[in-house]
Amino acid sequence: SITSRSILNTEKPVKNPSRATMDGDLEAIRQKRMMELAGGQGGMPASEDEAAAQEEARRAQEEQRQTMLAAIMTGGARERLSRIALVKPDKARAVENMILAAAQRGQLGEKVSEERLVSMLETINEKQGTTKPKITIQRRRPAFDDDDY
Repeated sequence: SITSRSILNTEKPVKNPSRATMDGDLEAIRQKRMMELAGGQGGMPASEDEAAAQEEARRAQEEQRQTMLAAIMTGGARERLSRIALVKPDKARAVENMILAAAQRGQLGEKVSEERLVSMLETINEKQGTTKPKITIQRRRPAFDDDDY
């Protein structure tokens, strides 16, 4: 027999049982993220003052990094590294990290010259498994038509 409760059943049947657990997981992730934001961990800074302070600290750190690099590299090497940074910023950053690490360990006896910079670049290329780029030039061959003669 059909009851009024079965006709007026407003509960939606769960089509996918794992969906209910996914919703619970999503809710847990949302709550965790809200706690992080409220605690000031990760995400956006709580105030404009904190954002400005973080930006200033980042700028000061980058300035100190550039000053250290200027002190341990020759002018030619710095110029070459800046040209590399225009094309491949990640590779330039890796070389900068190598130079700074070597300086901190005391492995640099003198300023890094352009030749030493080139050898460091070759070392990074070997580590990444890349070699010199292969360039293939394909020239168009003129099509000879009867109308050309």
